[in-house]
Amino acid sequence: MSESARPAAAAGTLRVGDLTVNRHGFGAMRVAGPDIWGEPKDRAAMRKLLARAFELGHTFIDTADSYGPDVSEILIAEALHPYPKELVIATKGGLTRPSRHRWDENGRPEHLRGAVDASLKKLRVERIDLYQFHAPDPKVSYAESLGALAELQRAGKIRHLGVSNVDARKLEVARRVTPIVSVQNSYSVENRESDDVLAACERTGIAFIPWYPIGAGRALRSARVKKVASRLGATPAQVALAWLLARSPVMLPIPGTSSMAHLEENAAAATLRLAPQDMAELGTA
Repeated sequence: MSESARPAAAAGTLRVGDLTVNRHGFGAMRVAGPDIWGEPKDRAAMRKLLARAFELGHTFIDTADSYGPDVSEILIAEALHPYPKELVIATKGGLTRPSRHRWDENGRPEHLRGAVDASLKKLRVERIDLYQFHAPDPKVSYAESLGALAELQRAGKIRHLGVSNVDARKLEVARRVTPIVSVQNSYSVENRESDDVLAACERTGIAFIPWYPIGAGRALRSARVKKVASRLGATPAQVALAWLLARSPVMLPIPGTSSMAHLEENAAAATLRLAPQDMAELGTA
């Protein structure tokens, strides 16, 4: 299929453990309702959006049990199961949603065991391709939480493990417990607080998955991003995503949206090539 038909594939590929994915993924957080809570207004439209994401070349889809909660995982299965061979679905556990505006950490081993079993059922799989511990729980030893997930991996329920919302120290703790193939942290052209974690991922060959890759809209308002976008005839979102792809070979952006138009726009960012002048203006470190 041509690059124009599957624009996300233009980003090239990346190894996540022993899996190969196109380096421009899709984040399925926003297929749930407003505030990532409850059902979307139009379930059929979200199923079409997810199917279209794969058609556009997004062979890596990221979700979590807390999106909805549960809504995103179920919609992915409704839209794409039985899954195409090249599609990798990553999910996360370790955050609970007692109400619309709460995201509470829960790294207790018994919770994670139940969460993995529930995600297996919702995604309709026997083994999860990539399971990421969503956030450290200050009430539970990080090594204990990761140890529980490592046990589930040995039991055959998880193929690969990743971590999310970690600093460099937490990443090292995780790597001492079990092999880690991905890190998912907030990162964008306007938020580079995880530069040291990104550097650690580059040294060790770990995929770095930036959440909020457009900086929760900050990149769209950035004067320097707007300037480069104007010069290239692109949108600010496309420039922000192209910057991430150019920033590091281990980068795996996962822009999310509930809009078909924005999905198409974001996918096309993989075809945008930033010149050295563009990167200098946007900054590389």
